[in-house]
Amino acid sequence: MLKGLDPRLNAEVLYALRAMGHGDVLIVADTNFPADAISRETVYGELLRMENLSAAEAVEAILSVYPLDTFVDDFAGRMEIVGDAETLPPVQLEVQAAIDAAEGRSRPMVSVERFDFYDLARDSYAVIQTGERRFYGCFMLRKGVIPPDA
Repeated sequence: MLKGLDPRLNAEVLYALRAMGHGDVLIVADTNFPADAISRETVYGELLRMENLSAAEAVEAILSVYPLDTFVDDFAGRMEIVGDAETLPPVQLEVQAAIDAAEGRSRPMVSVERFDFYDLARDSYAVIQTGERRFYGCFMLRKGVIPPDA
């Protein structure tokens, strides 16, 4: 255990988050996502796990150390419901609330079509699989920068 770090973040996840650079993409996936197969195609090449957490709990913990990109509109994304891109199920509303809390303002995620999301995940830096069992609990987070001290 370390001071100042969310205890929900394990060593493997912290290593990957620290290794990522500006613009790199992280996928936070639910239990139904083909995370093992897709993670083998990522830069990191191995599946990371936060299996005892919901998607929102995992995102909240990640955003305690991970800055979101402020230079792009697709700083965060959600897998859209097939045939209903506009609806936000509760799992996505919870993650949006975690993002808004971390950002200190409302910043809506972009919607990503299911198969485009799979492609985005394959091209990502890493995939973290959570214990989220609700459908459409899959998210993309683009890493930002930490500015120098003033």
